[in-house]
Amino acid sequence: MIRDRIRDFLSRLTISAPIRNKMMKEWSSEENFLHQRFDKEEARKKEGRPHEIFYFHKIDDPYSHLTIQIIDKLEQNYDVVLTPFLVGDTGGDSIPEPSMYLKHCLKDAIEIAPHYGLKFNSRDYPPTEKFIQANQYLSGLVNTPIFLETAKKVSFFLWNNEDQDFDNNEFANLLPADQTSNVLSEGNQKLSECGYYFGSSFHYEGENYWGIDRLDHLEERLTELGTKKNNVSDFILKRIEIVSTPALSDIEKEKFNLEFFPSLNSPYTYISFKRVREIANKYPVNLKVRPVMPMIMRGMKIHPNKGKYVLSDAAREGRKYGTKIKDIYSPIGAPARKAYSLFEIIDKNDKGFDFLEELTKASFFDGINIGDEIFLDKLITKLDLSWSKVKAELNNDRWEAQLDENLKNMYAGNSWGVPTLKLTNKDGSDPYYKWGQDRLWLIENEIVKRMN
Repeated sequence: MIRDRIRDFLSRLTISAPIRNKMMKEWSSEENFLHQRFDKEEARKKEGRPHEIFYFHKIDDPYSHLTIQIIDKLEQNYDVVLTPFLVGDTGGDSIPEPSMYLKHCLKDAIEIAPHYGLKFNSRDYPPTEKFIQANQYLSGLVNTPIFLETAKKVSFFLWNNEDQDFDNNEFANLLPADQTSNVLSEGNQKLSECGYYFGSSFHYEGENYWGIDRLDHLEERLTELGTKKNNVSDFILKRIEIVSTPALSDIEKEKFNLEFFPSLNSPYTYISFKRVREIANKYPVNLKVRPVMPMIMRGMKIHPNKGKYVLSDAAREGRKYGTKIKDIYSPIGAPARKAYSLFEIIDKNDKGFDFLEELTKASFFDGINIGDEIFLDKLITKLDLSWSKVKAELNNDRWEAQLDENLKNMYAGNSWGVPTLKLTNKDGSDPYYKWGQDRLWLIENEIVKRMN
């Protein structure tokens, strides 16, 4: 299949760097992003279509349970038409560690729910037969006006066990299995056509928004288009902010350990450095950097839709946080190996964080080959280190064992991707892991909680 060929093409370490870099730059380009928005909106107006938002609901997805709780507010607050789809198994080869992923989703959804005023009572996945019945029930309602309202009730029954109506008359009028399969297949096909691969997501005119974490981007776009029904500036969801703490003396600055697991080929890692540094400067933590091998260099495949979405989404998030993605030169292969071989000696000089930050900036902003020795010479000098001493470590083979140890450490926290952060007490006890730049605020929240 063409999709499989594209996936294998993106995953090959031998792919021509200019081709890969050109594709990545197009996917992350702010200019292309704005052009697409403009062109899509012009086409919509020309065709006389309403502001139609697709929503993809997945019964057994904890994030869908969070999203369905606020779904009605979109039409209440904006002049839009919401068209729902029911999807089945999604993700496929975009989920490299399925069992770990399922554990992560449940734990993460449970943890973030109260910060948004949402409910999540279950501490485990409901029985599979319940999900099957729920899909058979809701599949018959997909094209009816009561689908979203009913989907919300079903979700609360499954995840919160709060609806007695379903206890008394559980899932009446079930659609036959073959018809249910057709409905789910149609939903999955539409999701794929929209260029995405997970449930709990929205799509509006060429752009995807994952659940409550990307709802702000959708709302900003709808507001710019003049669809807001009221003058209230707040978003539908507002996260409970952390109360800031006073400045701390140097003596107090090693109360906790904060381990940061970055990768040189991750755009999400690149846009995290600034905020990780801010956390380390703000709170009493001893920051330790634990680099890991990029997923592609670990032999993992890249789903064709995932590669495009990750770059475009990271660029969108980066603009929000003031770290832009601009010119790209992927470090996959020899450039990454060269850079990793120098990390140990640089980190021993307390410059490891700065070194990796500069490398990701070179890869995702300056478009520089980080394996170029002229570049490395300039960078090492910029870090106030001796290039002649550092260069002696170039291409050593010790770094691979250290990166493997870092990966095992990361996996111990049920995390397979970057950036991951691990907070412990000063003696290394009570580890708290969080995966993703989306969850830096939870790390900050945990620090404050432990300080108190």
